[in-house]
Amino acid sequence: MRLEPQQRIYVCFFLFAVSMGAMLSRLPDLQDALQIDKSELGLTLIGAAIGALISLTFASPIVARLGARKTAFITVLGTSASLALVPWMGVAPLVFAILLCEGLLAGALEINLNVEIDRIEAQLGRGVMNRAHGFWSLGFFVTALASSVIRQAGISMQLHLALTFTFVLIVGSLVIAGMRNAPARPAQDHPEVGHVALPTLGLLPLCVIGIAAFLVEGAGIDWSAIYMRDVFHVEPFVGGLGLTLFTFFMALARLFADQFVDRFGSRSVALSLLLLSTAGLCAVWVAPHPNVALLGFALMGAGCSAVYPLAVSAAAQRTDRPAHVNVAALGQMSFVVFFLAPPLLGFVAEHAGIRTAYLVCIPVILAALMGVGSLSARRSAFA
Repeated sequence: MRLEPQQRIYVCFFLFAVSMGAMLSRLPDLQDALQIDKSELGLTLIGAAIGALISLTFASPIVARLGARKTAFITVLGTSASLALVPWMGVAPLVFAILLCEGLLAGALEINLNVEIDRIEAQLGRGVMNRAHGFWSLGFFVTALASSVIRQAGISMQLHLALTFTFVLIVGSLVIAGMRNAPARPAQDHPEVGHVALPTLGLLPLCVIGIAAFLVEGAGIDWSAIYMRDVFHVEPFVGGLGLTLFTFFMALARLFADQFVDRFGSRSVALSLLLLSTAGLCAVWVAPHPNVALLGFALMGAGCSAVYPLAVSAAAQRTDRPAHVNVAALGQMSFVVFFLAPPLLGFVAEHAGIRTAYLVCIPVILAALMGVGSLSARRSAFA
């Protein structure tokens, strides 16, 4: 297929999100099938977090050795295959094991795609990181919209995720086949500095920013359907609109964020978006009507949209270590939160109410606001 290098990365992000979004949209059905409560569901989903943490800690040298194309084949197709197996597991421990394997692949995917898009940015001389992550959000939006209709029609989880994997297998094989390794940024062509990626002191503010973004994203994606069902007792289609609106506005903001970053700088954009996330969380917390909650999910999606990509760009452009090591270290502290959000928020939801689960995200947002000074105030990273 005749695609530009960045477009191949866009498709990989999209396919990963389609696979994950299809599974997450069926969490209410998975909970019913496994006959477990919210806390037990959260503990089951933590398998993905454990796998991702292991991978993000140790996989960066493997990713560098395999290269972009081989890593993309293994991780994009492998994560989709793993998630397609989830509905066939009849007990929570087996689902945990499958998600552990999926997390191992997802961590390597995170390192690979983010390093590649940063290198492609350097070649192009313009920002495309937010747009790449926009296709991740677009994938969630598409699958959320489709899943609302699919669930309303009564189609089983097994068939739904099998069809999703078939789509990913066909499209992914065609697109990834033409992928080529982008050259490393000259200033970051370091010798290897070890096999374990751990955050440095200078990277910690970026980690807090990433954690805040992924906590809001996890709260919106993982629990919106269950929130709408339990709080307002709406039909499956309306219940899925929370996830649909969240992912739509996240995708929309990311697809157009790069021009605002070039004009106003990363710091100003991140500050505005974190405040928008706070407003959305508060709306969901106090929502007296389903429409107010849906507005809150839309604000949350737009608010957390470009925050993590901005942190990734800042980490990849640091010159203290190779880009893949810094991106992996950032991913440990933030990407894993995306998987940890289900058990953490599930525990709160089970014992203090699902509304309160959204309230507990706000202190993390406030901590991130104190760390935005670590982002560039320049109007363009390529000026």
